[in-house]
Amino acid sequence: MRHFDVAIVGTGHGGAQAAIQLRQLGFAGSIGLIGREPDLPYERPPLSKDYLAGEREYDRLLIRPAPFWRERGIELLTGREVIGIDPKRRRLSCADGVEIGYGNLIWAAGGVPKRLACPGAALAHVIRSRADVDRLREALDAARRVAVIGGGYIGLETAAVLRKLGKEVILLEALDRVLARVAGEPLSRFVEARHRAEGVDVRLGASVAAIEEGAVTLASGTTIVCDLVVAGIGIDAAAAPLLDAGALGGNGLLVDPFCRTSLAGVWAIGDC
Repeated sequence: MRHFDVAIVGTGHGGAQAAIQLRQLGFAGSIGLIGREPDLPYERPPLSKDYLAGEREYDRLLIRPAPFWRERGIELLTGREVIGIDPKRRRLSCADGVEIGYGNLIWAAGGVPKRLACPGAALAHVIRSRADVDRLREALDAARRVAVIGGGYIGLETAAVLRKLGKEVILLEALDRVLARVAGEPLSRFVEARHRAEGVDVRLGASVAAIEEGAVTLASGTTIVCDLVVAGIGIDAAAAPLLDAGALGGNGLLVDPFCRTSLAGVWAIGDC
């Protein structure tokens, strides 16, 4: 069984920067950086912007190049999903049956895309990982008209890029304004107006009832004909293994001012 003085679960910004900072501060113990994706740690924010638009290649998303991690003695365990934790024995259980021991644990597993609860929800593309965007880019080749569900940052950024790529875009937001959960009304109206000026068909109060090949049906009964559907309705915190192990929290993990969870030797950072 592998053992690390500090195990970090999650290879996004939070996890990667925690590993980098430990070395910068002179920590000499072993560090394991564990991620469920097969890729080196990379930036997520450009996925729905430059990467989707084809203006930025994967290599330019990397937080650090491959030699950086080796030179600093940070071991990358990519393609490995942690599904359980034993806080008393200080062990992690992975989906492939491997166990990993740790002295201290930093949980930076981020989140997973929320899925629509309507029939046909699985037909909608999501944007959270490089693989998600690669699948979407491939599907866009044959698409002319795209329905984007969700008027948050991801939905708006995706709509903007798709217009830039020459697609017809219908943006469907269930609430009465975009960015309703994160911005005041003046900013919401400004963003709506800007998207409309760029040719996005913004529809507010548009709750989705069902998705099928070639169409989205709204709760009002209206049918939106489209070639492709993208859903960007937020994320759920990837915190289940810690919550199952007794960590305090709910929609995410409860931490103190130093990011400590209620489990001994376990810290949590980032979207989770």
